[in-house]
Amino acid sequence: MRSYNSYIAGTDQQSESWVYSIRASAVLNDFVASVKLKRGLEKGLRDDGAQQPDVVARCSISTQEQLDAALVQAKAATAQWAAFPLEKRLELARRFHLEVKKRQQEFIDVLIAEGHPRKLAEWEVAGILQCSSYESLELWERQLHEERKIGPRRLLLVRKPDGVVVLSPPQNAAASNSVGGLAVLVAGNCLVVKAPRSCAYGVMYVWRDIVAPILEDLGAPPGVLSIVCGNSGNILQQWLDSPLVNDIFYFGSSERGIQLGIDAVSRGKKPILELAGKDGCVVWKDADLGKAAEMLTECFFGSGQICMVPKYAILHPDIAEPLIALLLQKVAGIRPGYPEDSNALLSPVLRTDEYFRYLQEATEAGARLLTGGHRVELDGQPSQTGPFIAPTILRIDSLTKARSMSSVSEETFFPLLPLVIPEVDHADLLDEVIQFINDNQYGLRNSFWTSSESVISQVVSKVNNGGLLKINDSHIGFTPWLATHGGTGLTGGPFGELNYPLLRSSHLQGISIAENVQPSQAVFESTSFSEEKHSKVALDDFARVI
Repeated sequence: MRSYNSYIAGTDQQSESWVYSIRASAVLNDFVASVKLKRGLEKGLRDDGAQQPDVVARCSISTQEQLDAALVQAKAATAQWAAFPLEKRLELARRFHLEVKKRQQEFIDVLIAEGHPRKLAEWEVAGILQCSSYESLELWERQLHEERKIGPRRLLLVRKPDGVVVLSPPQNAAASNSVGGLAVLVAGNCLVVKAPRSCAYGVMYVWRDIVAPILEDLGAPPGVLSIVCGNSGNILQQWLDSPLVNDIFYFGSSERGIQLGIDAVSRGKKPILELAGKDGCVVWKDADLGKAAEMLTECFFGSGQICMVPKYAILHPDIAEPLIALLLQKVAGIRPGYPEDSNALLSPVLRTDEYFRYLQEATEAGARLLTGGHRVELDGQPSQTGPFIAPTILRIDSLTKARSMSSVSEETFFPLLPLVIPEVDHADLLDEVIQFINDNQYGLRNSFWTSSESVISQVVSKVNNGGLLKINDSHIGFTPWLATHGGTGLTGGPFGELNYPLLRSSHLQGISIAENVQPSQAVFESTSFSEEKHSKVALDDFARVI
């Protein structure tokens, strides 16, 4: 059993209360016994956690004094860390990448123990490595500092850190999403990370075992990083109320997140919001159907309980039938299992009532159930009480009807994929489909499949919804250079966009360093040196003509 104390400004600080992580496969084997073990340990009725093979970790619950100290120490370290050379802060990210690569299997095993199916865990860690790659860090460096020499001036555009940033990751993928805080540190901010009580293990592993030792080795001031754990509502309220907090980096539902953003702004704080998603996919009539069908199965990673998987698809009517046939063949092989099982993709579903409500609403409105629609047990057999839900596909033969269905218009956190098929092809169908995508009230990412350069050009120029647009590519796959998160509408709030956390947690400052400039003349300058150069070129060209 790993044991983690609260990490407050470089020191491990214990409290009297703990949360325990029970191996997910043990919970699936015997839910009642696992819950009894967890409650007994957390209530202090037993103290044999270290001797129990299915108890993988425990995390200390931070006291109010520790929560307060984390913010005070972070504020005290802001000036010193912001003054660290950018190259040294980037070294943190480079070394983090190398350490995760070295410990890749160990990281995957931590996520599996928390309940992530192996394929999902492998995807998460691959994404972390991709997004901290050399190409990505090269972009970070350019985003934080740009410089030009124009005339007698050296001009700089520099991102300056906001100060103290607090981070609340989501419960469904806390460890991997919390890694967004790495860029916050590289931008020169001090960071306080909250490990959720329900999944503290992975977050503590990333930050205490990997990031903290690197910071210490780089000589960062102790207050640069603190890791706390406790009641989410109480901690968020403390962060809102505290004058020491500059930015709140929050993952969660749109309902809670949008209100949190309003509350933060009203207190003079910057909200960085990563909220719900309702990703759309479009498969056009000239697409590679085999690859498109393969991409659509990504809906069922983790039983669809991830914001950035495909949540609905629009199929061109000319290819709908063969594509559906291919998709149903592939979905037939998707099954539940223990997280350790490399062939299992499904996770237990939490929002089962909402799933059946959305399913009933859709079928009553005319949608056809093509597969799924029921609970299943660990072995994949149908059951009235199974913790899993069979991959479910709906067919909706109308764009107009689809707009009014919750399964298409609202975020779904279960394995349900609506396939929307326009009634007929017509000259304006592409524009109609693009408008459907743009009207989505969420805006995380969208993807299109087509082999037509003309269609690609129109999609690129006309689709304005979403932080990320992918064409003929894996919907959930990560790419170097492009950010992984961020979006418009209910996904990121009124300031939502593709989220580079180092940009969102910093502000742009322009700097002019002049040499031999006469203020009494410079104050009246109206022509730039580049314009003078262009004017001379134009006069020379005119002279040659005449």
